[in-house]
Amino acid sequence: MTEPDHVSGPAPNARRGFALALGAAASFGLGIPLIQRASEGVGSFFAAALLYAGAALSCGFSLAWTTPRARGEAPLGRPQLPLLVGIAVLGAALSPAALIWGLARTSGLSAALLLNAEGAFTVLLARLLESERLGGRLVLAVTLIFAGSALVALGEVSGGPGTGGIVGVLAVAAATLGWATDSTLASRLSGFDPRAVVAAKSAIGAVLSIALALTLGESGPVLLAAAALVAIGSVSYGASLMLYLSAQRILGAGRAGAVFSVGPFFGALLALALGDRTGSWIVAPAALLLVSGVGLQIAERHAHAHRHAGLAHDHRHGHDDGHHDHLHDPMPASPHSHVHAHDERVHAHPHTDDAHHRHRH
Repeated sequence: MTEPDHVSGPAPNARRGFALALGAAASFGLGIPLIQRASEGVGSFFAAALLYAGAALSCGFSLAWTTPRARGEAPLGRPQLPLLVGIAVLGAALSPAALIWGLARTSGLSAALLLNAEGAFTVLLARLLESERLGGRLVLAVTLIFAGSALVALGEVSGGPGTGGIVGVLAVAAATLGWATDSTLASRLSGFDPRAVVAAKSAIGAVLSIALALTLGESGPVLLAAAALVAIGSVSYGASLMLYLSAQRILGAGRAGAVFSVGPFFGALLALALGDRTGSWIVAPAALLLVSGVGLQIAERHAHAHRHAGLAHDHRHGHDDGHHDHLHDPMPASPHSHVHAHDERVHAHPHTDDAHHRHRH
């Protein structure tokens, strides 16, 4: 093994990645209690269709202005279609329908906190499916998050005021597992234009959901509720997913999912502000465990000598990160995308689990 080059400083763009993931978390979390109110009396698949229609419309309008290459992004192609359909079925049809069904059978406050389990599921799946690292700190963090989620479930089962029991909890938990799987698989698309990924996924999800709603004979919404769900979907699903994919390309699936775990706290705070007092006494200690688990993950730092194998791929990049040293004539002044090659190299520096650092440990 050749002697590694030592590069000092923080992991490239790590702070930006955390900020993007936090923005995605806030956009999604604040929508939870709003979705609960707007979807009252609406079939689960009908509501999911409207939420993802809003996401598809917002991203579609953004795409209409410029091409991916003009924004320095790699465009989607036919090879990505099977994965897009898979994550659309899982994350844009089944999971949101399970969440909406569960929200109708549990308190908004408890459901918001229970959604923290998605971050823990994502960390575990990122390890299993993408070989991302899982150190002692993350193991402890995941344990705390699952313990907090279990306390929330216990509060629901105990039959506190306004709670709906274990059925609603299991539906919300199923949604978190579905979204965690979706997020982990979607990290393979994080190098492509996030607007195109979200627009395509949301459009497929909306079509699938409306087809299922009509097949099952679900009740549709009144005009005002439909408009509200489309508007909420444009932000809580559309903007949130675009930010989340951008964070994944920097942090990897597991770390982005960890920061995204903060999202339900935004939802819980809004639920409290809107007068939701249906959560049981067990929510307070559960929230403490959840906050501790999320904090441990965000505080993690990682650096060591590592080898980069030769690689050719296409994604948005600049030439100031120590990994993209190929030549241009002239050199672009801003981030851009094209197919480019990386030679094998060994160096040491702080890093996250981005597309260039998904090596084994």
